[in-house]
Amino acid sequence: MDALDGKTAVVTGAASGIGRALAERFGRSGMRVVLADIEARRLDEATEAIRALGVDAIGVRTDVADPSSVEALRDAALSVFGAVHVVCNNAGVGDRSETLDEWEWVMGVNFWGVVHGMRTFLPLLVDQDEGHLVNTASMSGFMPAYGSYAASKFAVVGITEGAYHQLGSRGSAVGISCLCPGFIATDIGAADRNRPDWVTRPVEPTPAAARRLAAIVDGTAAGLDPAHVADLVQQAIVDRRLWVFPNPEAVEAQRARFEAILAGVNPPIRPTLDANGLEVPDRPSS
Repeated sequence: MDALDGKTAVVTGAASGIGRALAERFGRSGMRVVLADIEARRLDEATEAIRALGVDAIGVRTDVADPSSVEALRDAALSVFGAVHVVCNNAGVGDRSETLDEWEWVMGVNFWGVVHGMRTFLPLLVDQDEGHLVNTASMSGFMPAYGSYAASKFAVVGITEGAYHQLGSRGSAVGISCLCPGFIATDIGAADRNRPDWVTRPVEPTPAAARRLAAIVDGTAAGLDPAHVADLVQQAIVDRRLWVFPNPEAVEAQRARFEAILAGVNPPIRPTLDANGLEVPDRPSS
């Protein structure tokens, strides 16, 4: 898309972190913005803050794991603004991956939330032959690791790149991007605040889960400003660029793995890595 002024953007996970930065960035570019999030109080606060900038914006409480909720989001956007041009499937949660319930929750938000967003909004963009869709994956989508979070992000990388080829082979004017951040200064480490009641797991995390959680907390505390990520995403939309990598050091950390793939040999055994592809030192669980 060459021009964003006067167009409409829908952003999920918009109450905080990267989603809120995207909503603000689009609003400052003259777009109308639909903010979506499952957390009602934060969503109201974010919507009011965006409106205070002079942006035409609405907030719609949305559970991206529920297809009917995503369809209601689409209907609300069309009812108020008449059209949708940019869609950011950005909502996401972290994990401990200790029970099947948690696997279902994380996959429901991180993977199925993207699927529901694509199935609901992509036909609109294709029919009008204009628009851009952004799926938030992660550098964890390129780093083999145990856990529902990595599994969900691998899946998002795959379906986004697949959609890129499908759109391109049809000559569609609709663009698509895959956002793959490393550590960003967000509160994804506190995603438990939105964990549904049906998700059961031990009160105390296992030592491995505790190490992963500690790495997330440490990493996000020193992470990039979400506003920087939003700038990169907006430029990718304008440039119709597939990959958005805010953390170049995390990309470089994947070199050995891909070189092994190209050489047809086993990859080197690596230590536990964080979301930037950097080594996580062992630490006690307490």
